Amino acid sequence: MTEKNLRRLDLFSAALLVLWLGLAIGFAFVQAPVTFKLAESRDVAGRIVGASLVRLEWAAWIAFGLSLALVWVPRWLAEFKEKDGVGPLRLWSAAALAALLMCFASSFIVTPRMAQLRAHMAAPIDTVPQDHPDRVAHGKAHRISTQLMGLRMLLALGLAIGVAWLPRRKDD
Repeated sequence: MTEKNLRRLDLFSAALLVLWLGLAIGFAFVQAPVTFKLAESRDVAGRIVGASLVRLEWAAWIAFGLSLALVWVPRWLAEFKEKDGVGPLRLWSAAALAALLMCFASSFIVTPRMAQLRAHMAAPIDTVPQDHPDRVAHGKAHRISTQLMGLRMLLALGLAIGVAWLPRRKDD
């Protein structure tokens, strides 16, 4: 793999991450607030935003997973070796794996738990008292989901910027 090809793969990887970041920002600061403002109830708005969030989650899997593959696999095939200690490739890979772990937690733990709690309430969330255990648990899950999204947005930005410091020349 030539340095030029590695640079192209790195730029494509950064573009994927920035694209997902743009989607996430659009979701968090445009789509979700507008939906909650214009929908006839918080329950309907929550269902619409939840359906959008599922699609955004799958886009995150693609962006982070494909970026990791595009950055790491060519360097692995070319047998890039980092010097002693933790270098930029290991740090970048660890951050990408952390983002994928957050995708896993959000997609397979937090989001299904929120759906389970909403189904268990059997009434629109607006009508359930604030101190009801299911509503309290739903609120906690929602806060965790929001925090995971924010952390992944920061990681996407950091990873997109971080490709500039990845090794592109094999040192013998």
